[in-house]
Amino acid sequence: MGESSKRKTIVIGHRNPDTDSICSAICYANLKRELTGEDYQPGRAGHVNEETQFVLNYFNVEAPQFIENVKTQARDIEIRKSRGVRKNLSLKNAWKLMQEVNAETIAAITDDGMLEGLITVGDIAKSYMNVYDSSILSKANTQYANILETLEGAMVVGNENEYFNQGKVLIAAANPDMMEFYISKGDLVILGNRYESQLCAIEMDAACIIVCEGASVSMTIKKLAQERGCTVMTTPYDTFMAARLVNQSMPISYFMKTEGLLTFEEEDYIDDIKEVMASKRHRYFPILDKDGRYKGMISRRNLLGAKGKRLILVDHNEKSQAVEGMESADILEIIDHHRLGTVSTISPVFFRNQPVGCTATIVYQMYQENHVAIEPQIAGLLCSAIISDTLLFRSPTCTAVDKQAAIALADIAGIELERYASAMFAAGSNLKGKTDGEIFYQDFKKFTAGKVSFGVGQISSLNSVELQELEERMLPYMKKARGEHDMDMMFFMLTNILTESTELLCEGTGARQMVAGAFRAEEDPKEGREHTISLPGVVSRKKQLIPGIMMAVQE
Repeated sequence: MGESSKRKTIVIGHRNPDTDSICSAICYANLKRELTGEDYQPGRAGHVNEETQFVLNYFNVEAPQFIENVKTQARDIEIRKSRGVRKNLSLKNAWKLMQEVNAETIAAITDDGMLEGLITVGDIAKSYMNVYDSSILSKANTQYANILETLEGAMVVGNENEYFNQGKVLIAAANPDMMEFYISKGDLVILGNRYESQLCAIEMDAACIIVCEGASVSMTIKKLAQERGCTVMTTPYDTFMAARLVNQSMPISYFMKTEGLLTFEEEDYIDDIKEVMASKRHRYFPILDKDGRYKGMISRRNLLGAKGKRLILVDHNEKSQAVEGMESADILEIIDHHRLGTVSTISPVFFRNQPVGCTATIVYQMYQENHVAIEPQIAGLLCSAIISDTLLFRSPTCTAVDKQAAIALADIAGIELERYASAMFAAGSNLKGKTDGEIFYQDFKKFTAGKVSFGVGQISSLNSVELQELEERMLPYMKKARGEHDMDMMFFMLTNILTESTELLCEGTGARQMVAGAFRAEEDPKEGREHTISLPGVVSRKKQLIPGIMMAVQE
């Protein structure tokens, strides 16, 4: 499995998405999955409007996931999937694990995967170099099982699940008479095969004796040890090696860092992580999921090779309309039917731009070109997008290709075009209970021409009374919106689908005069129409209004 097949690709339309944007994203993601078997997911960069919701409900399809931004996150990096360990792991095993996986830091985790602490190569080196304390083994609360494993020993008397936790460690090198003076209750004594030394240590209430060089332990010693509660184990190592190794049996919990751990979550953005990393000297940082469970480590080097989220843009190619954070994403394809905008990409992309009325028409062609059968559900979505974008073939953007595609798709989807379109438009222009802002941004796009920036919203309706009422509501709101976006001009198209005309609301110095000049419409406004202009025959923002405004601005 190649790296590309593991990574998800998001297929997404513009902000304030319309029906074409949503339906094309769903259908193109579906086509890509069919063709490649890889993970393509539709996304949306904004709220689903009523018209689109009607379409999704009608064909029983879920809305794509809302994607607020596509900045690179920790989850997009190659996280080093090192497994967490238990905190009673011995230093020896921790060191061994570090060598095996070539890691400098390992994480201690609880049974349910929560991060408890971190131990580094440096911590282990310090534990070894700074030990001048003969009671550190008991302070570290070391389990006998760890000692047995580290010394490759065998348990003769006692329970390996118990802990050495109160005395000091010493080697019984002196003769038994002297030993009485320096063995205390609870000590761990490393000794040879001298019977007298073993006897003396047990009688002095040692907690544990370790018999070296694999020497056998007599029945008398075993019996006495059992009576006095003394643990007895043997090791093949000599006393020097046993004494050297025994401290490596201490659990990492005694040396690991547990306070003020610097961790990141999978959701965190790379830019934020870089800032924090720059101020710290650690090499590795743990990554946790949103529930705080340990997932793995990242290092500075991981960040250098961070790859952005993989994107396919549909129904737009302008940066101002694209989902936030797009500049850090890896754009693979653009499928669109608008004028060429300003999206610049890092590497070459598959770019398909055709002068048709709807992106869904292009997606339909791609299904056919690749000989992929179109399911009724997909056909319904594609057909709805074409109806929406071409106002059921009334828009000047509509081409013969769009009409042909819609008729073929309606047949597969089992819908009657005129009746379905009326229901869909009625759902789309249902503005009851909506705020001015919701109506204004239902279908809104930003544009720039030279130094001039402007925004254009649009509502299409079959109901002329509704459109008239909107005029009074939208004019004051546009003033506010222009200030919020810091734009030179704002326009709002109240498009009547039946009469195929638009009342255009204009906000901004010289906005109305400019449009009047561009469209040779009412030059002198009548009283009360200082911000409104009638544009008969104009229904398309893309093909009619925007080119006219662009030309006028550039003049």
